[in-house]
Amino acid sequence: MTNAGHRITDAHECSQLNELKMDMCGLNMLAGWTTEGDTIMVEQMPIFGGYCGGIEETAICDVATTLASFALFSGNFHLDGPIHIRWGTTTSKETLQIAAHAAAAIDANTDLLLANQYYPMAGPCTEMCLIETAAQAISDTGSGRELLSGSAAAKGVVQDKTTGMEARIMGEAAKAAAGMKVSDLNEILAKIVPTYEAKYTSAPAGKTFQECYDVLSVKPTAEYLQVYDNAVKALRDFGLDIKH
Repeated sequence: MTNAGHRITDAHECSQLNELKMDMCGLNMLAGWTTEGDTIMVEQMPIFGGYCGGIEETAICDVATTLASFALFSGNFHLDGPIHIRWGTTTSKETLQIAAHAAAAIDANTDLLLANQYYPMAGPCTEMCLIETAAQAISDTGSGRELLSGSAAAKGVVQDKTTGMEARIMGEAAKAAAGMKVSDLNEILAKIVPTYEAKYTSAPAGKTFQECYDVLSVKPTAEYLQVYDNAVKALRDFGLDIKH
């Protein structure tokens, strides 16, 4: 293979060239979007327990990449989502801490728009999935995020395992948490998070969209509505004054 008269024989060098081409392709797209006045969302999901390290180191990485998304890539808003290297979720205690500290730091010092992704462990039509989603919504709201992107139940890796009911409780929990003191929200989270983390190894798979929704009317089944009501009651017992 040749490139500008230079023969490439090393596999690593070839790989580097391909990566450079991909980078240039991405930068070309960004330049085009910026010229057209498009709204640009830049996404990154630091992995807790991976190359970033522990909670503090991953939070630093999270802040740095968030700022880079605006400074280097002309992003209009940034979509976060720290992931636990073992569980593959955004709802673990550690990833909630990382996302919250990163958002609070950026929110206190900038006017940048911040979003976060949702990957609970449990599947749809389960109280655990809804409680996980609500916990992250509480954390995101208290730490100053403007946009919530979710929720992708069953860690977002199983086909047809996402429904509107998870998004509903995400929004309702966020509204209930808005305006509350961070100290009060932390007390609520200290009660909620251990209840579902203890079930990570036996998390319910839940049901597919087709199983917990009427696909013609696109309405949740009576079963899922009852599951939702049970989750709302649990959240109220934890101290969150969720209305609906």
